[in-house]
Amino acid sequence: MHDEQSAGSPEHQSPAFFNKLTGSVPGIIFTYWLSADALEHSYPYVSDKLKDHFGIEPAQLQADAGALFAIIHPDDMAEVQNSILNSATNLVPWKCHARLRLPSGEFQWFEAHSEPERQPDGSTLWFGQFHNIQHYKVLEESLRESEAEFSFQAGFQKLIAKLSTEFINLHFGTIDECIEELLETIGEFFAVDRSYLYEFSDDYLAMTNTHEWVRSGVPALRDSQQNVPIQDFHWWHRQIDAMVHNSRVVFIPDVSRLPPEASEEKALLEEQGVHSMFCVPVTIRGRVTGFFGVDSLSPRQWREDQADLLTIVSGLLSGSLERHRLEQELLHQSIRDPLTGLHNRRYLMPRLYEMLGSAVRHHNTFAIAMFDIDHFKQINDTHGHLGGDFVLTEFARILEHTTRSTDVVARFGGEEFVVAFVLDEADEVTTLVGRILRAVRKHPFVFEGLPIDVTVSAGIAGVIDMPSVPSTPDPVIGKADHHLYIAKQAGRDCFVDASGVIRI
Repeated sequence: MHDEQSAGSPEHQSPAFFNKLTGSVPGIIFTYWLSADALEHSYPYVSDKLKDHFGIEPAQLQADAGALFAIIHPDDMAEVQNSILNSATNLVPWKCHARLRLPSGEFQWFEAHSEPERQPDGSTLWFGQFHNIQHYKVLEESLRESEAEFSFQAGFQKLIAKLSTEFINLHFGTIDECIEELLETIGEFFAVDRSYLYEFSDDYLAMTNTHEWVRSGVPALRDSQQNVPIQDFHWWHRQIDAMVHNSRVVFIPDVSRLPPEASEEKALLEEQGVHSMFCVPVTIRGRVTGFFGVDSLSPRQWREDQADLLTIVSGLLSGSLERHRLEQELLHQSIRDPLTGLHNRRYLMPRLYEMLGSAVRHHNTFAIAMFDIDHFKQINDTHGHLGGDFVLTEFARILEHTTRSTDVVARFGGEEFVVAFVLDEADEVTTLVGRILRAVRKHPFVFEGLPIDVTVSAGIAGVIDMPSVPSTPDPVIGKADHHLYIAKQAGRDCFVDASGVIRI
């Protein structure tokens, strides 16, 4: 029945027959030949699909395979050639991935599979196929990117959780160390060159770099960025307004492309080596008090969600700084007298212990003067408690203006005040106390239009007046209080020290 079309007939061995046969097979069927010296190669047979994919006529490759090899991506050529030589040398299957250029100019991935066969003349002939795997490569890259993104997000969440825990467990007085650790951690995580925290002045006309981290080899800017006037940087001021009023993140992708009106800002940033930067507002109690920022000194591709991620960090900073400010206010309230604003006894006593320690270790000396407003009960009875409070606050201002920064001024209780004078050899405590009494006499105490006659008495005790340096401040305070009592008994408006009553 099949004699006329037997398998061995010439029709079944013709190119048309093979093209019909290979046309129904996915991919491109080929035979590839390499000479024994590997200097010549060709494709004795390659299916017509070659032309459909690459626009190359199969006949072009029968004498030389160069036309097909010419469209291999340069980055893949070495791998293709090495895999061919390895297959020819060891007669192992040839399998290779490479990008080939399509007629459109686009490169797509193809995969070749073939089996080698050694020929009598020492050459090698491969029988195989190659097919397009671009879809799989795209999927593979997508999965790789998804895995990388998942890993990044997981790492970022872990980092934020760690920093949050550290800020939650923040010990009093360690806020600076925690902020510096945050800046370093964030800087390294996002691979930036600088990360920093700036604080605005209350009027937004100046800003100060309060904390900074820089990568190794990158110049630090903190010392040069203290109380920097910014009123003349008009473009930057508009960015600050956007931060303050709209909580807007400022992103400069390329400093060199800043608008002409930002010429001064551009010059400054280029001087600092900045190529791109983010600045994220920091808010405390609903008010933008500064910004957290990162710089890159070289061109880079920022993440599309970079602003969102940095906003999370800024939120962490804002919460921590708000808590720190509250703690500072609570501390201030605990060591300050609410009426006069002077330090109170809770602050005074530790400072006196410090002075005693310095007296023991370094032979430094100090003296305590205890002041009492004369006839204070009479002032209260005549002018009321508000009048008495007025006198107390006015006297507190006099003490602040007539003492030195090294002295410790405190309200001890009621109408009694203490000044601890740190003394040098040339200091005469009686001169310092006399200055205060004169200032009180000269000061016009006028409450609700009525003048109030105010004088003060004082008792002085120096650590040198004691037989030895005491272990607590109590003996020195006690002696000063006793001298104050003597001054009161002596008619007031005077002071008493170890030498007796002194009037000025």
